[in-house]
Amino acid sequence: MCGIFGLFVKPESGISDREIRKLTSKLALMSESRGKDSSGMAFVDHLSKKVEVTKGDVRIRKLLTTSQVKSSLSDSLERYKSSKCSFLVFGHARLVTNGSQLQTENNQPVIKNGNFLIHNGIIVNADSLWEKFAHMKREFKIDSEVILSLLDSTISKTQVDLGRAIKNTLSQLEGTYSIMAFFPGIDKFLIATNNGSLYFLSDNKNYLFFGSEIQYLQELRDSFQKGNLNETTVISKVYPNQAFWFDPLKMELKEIGVERTELIEAKSENDHSYTVQISSIKNTGFGNEIVIEPEINFNRNKEKHLFSLLENQSEKIEKLKRCTKCILPETFPFISFDHEGVCNYCRNYKPKSPPKNLDGLKQLIEPYRKSLSKSDCIVPFSGGRDSTFALHLVKNELGLNPIAFTYDWGMVTDLARRNISRVCGKLGVENVVVAADIQWKRQNIRKNIEAWLRKPALGMVPLFMAGDKYFFYYTDRLKKQTGIDLNIWGVNYLENTDFKTGFAGLKPEFEKERIFSLSISNKLKLFGYIGKEMLLNPAYLNQSVWDSLGSFAVRYVAPKRDYFQLFDYYPWDEDEVNNLILSEYNWEKSPDTDSTWRIGDGTAGFYNYIYYTVAGFSEVDTFRSNQIREGMISREMGLNLAKAENIPRFETIRWYLEIIGIDFQDAIKKINMIPRHY
Repeated sequence: MCGIFGLFVKPESGISDREIRKLTSKLALMSESRGKDSSGMAFVDHLSKKVEVTKGDVRIRKLLTTSQVKSSLSDSLERYKSSKCSFLVFGHARLVTNGSQLQTENNQPVIKNGNFLIHNGIIVNADSLWEKFAHMKREFKIDSEVILSLLDSTISKTQVDLGRAIKNTLSQLEGTYSIMAFFPGIDKFLIATNNGSLYFLSDNKNYLFFGSEIQYLQELRDSFQKGNLNETTVISKVYPNQAFWFDPLKMELKEIGVERTELIEAKSENDHSYTVQISSIKNTGFGNEIVIEPEINFNRNKEKHLFSLLENQSEKIEKLKRCTKCILPETFPFISFDHEGVCNYCRNYKPKSPPKNLDGLKQLIEPYRKSLSKSDCIVPFSGGRDSTFALHLVKNELGLNPIAFTYDWGMVTDLARRNISRVCGKLGVENVVVAADIQWKRQNIRKNIEAWLRKPALGMVPLFMAGDKYFFYYTDRLKKQTGIDLNIWGVNYLENTDFKTGFAGLKPEFEKERIFSLSISNKLKLFGYIGKEMLLNPAYLNQSVWDSLGSFAVRYVAPKRDYFQLFDYYPWDEDEVNNLILSEYNWEKSPDTDSTWRIGDGTAGFYNYIYYTVAGFSEVDTFRSNQIREGMISREMGLNLAKAENIPRFETIRWYLEIIGIDFQDAIKKINMIPRHY
């Protein structure tokens, strides 16, 4: 979920101090794409036995400009130039999952008992590990702390088979981890991963650089081909469940667990103590911006005055005229009923559930297949149930070596992030994450919702979700960076929500190929509708405009090549999907709904409340109606499921409005005042 990196260079390397300065800056800045919430860097002085750490709630490009980092970097390079000491730095670009970035100790490197750790991933069983190993004292909220405590406890034991003990310790971690840890007590660095999101570039003699993604090191090498980093320098992958000791004095990597035994004396018997200097950086640029922990919980009983504001007009809504075949109501855009009471959506529906044809898909993807050691497929991975199922089949049934790609635009919930870690950790699949400027994205959402509340129009609700459509753009960019052409999506054809553009005046396109497809005339009509609403409501003309226009382009205009939908070849079955994610991956469900659908999307609870309150239906009704048309469920079951799943999700809505900085009470009261369509 985050970006980790490091540079270790011996004075004998011949790399100039000027080049090292550029390399450090370049690798740090590239790592920032994985996390912009906070950052940290540590400079190790082996000569004076000292570690200088600077970290705080700022993105790493800001950290690089601080006087503390500039000073540490310059001092390290001076020692390097004098040939007295190797240059050693490691750092972290953080996407916050648990443990507020406003608390210095939660930012990385994590420092405990004189040891250091940088960690990319999420440990989902951290709480149970703390309970299991009661002798360890928990001090921070960040999950990474448990890794460092477990490793320190293991290393502290005298005369142990350290390799076996380390591997056993790491095997107890659930979720994902790609780590580098420094243990001054034994003067060793540990590099390990359980999902392969870790690469290093080395000449096996004078230098070693590491990072979370291979393209970072490729760009690093390519940028400095004319210097000492020539094209013969080797880039290697740390494979899932591999671990290495790294000796920076010898620039030597030694895989753990390969040799039969590896005995080591307790660190107490070695005098390798280092002094630690920590500088904390505070972000003064937030202003009135709300920065809270994503894991914050809301209690319905304690906040009864807020919970009671949510309306559920189910009795009135149940009286609406509905299609006699599906469950769409009379308030649905462009709906009409024939003499039998069947709606035009049912009359024009063509069954889409395909016969099981994985063999056919295997033939189509065969030209893309690479050797077992190379990634050959990108699976866009939101952390939802369908993308989880797709990733599972791509890895285990199609036999591909996928990269799971996640675009985190600020509305991916902490629950979704934990489920992503569960799945990638168990499958041993590399997870490439692109994190947006989350604070900026949330500002955009807030400004658009504030504008919308001034003049509510259901056709403008999708503007709240515009920022996530860059998933398409970044998937295409990752294909170019990695040289992987094939991408397989887990888009569910049952999730067609024509009503969202229907409220903007677009008639349904019953013959469209994909659920996100629009004809040229409808694209122009949609663009015209949005433009008109913006002119009528100038509050929409805010900083988010270019972000929204870009999302329109990447969703509807940008070409999509080498693109396959899993569920075009494999019939979607809700029971099969749920059984897999819950039993195989111990998937975590949301506390405010029994459904596994849309629980990783922080926006869904809010916009579905708007649709259901104002129009008497939500995307739940369209989804269940499509299941009915496919013969997957009965109409009676569809009605019952929709009634249960349309109950307002207080905790999700509360989190959403809190994290974007909108007053819950004010927003819900304004929504409740909108004239009903029923």
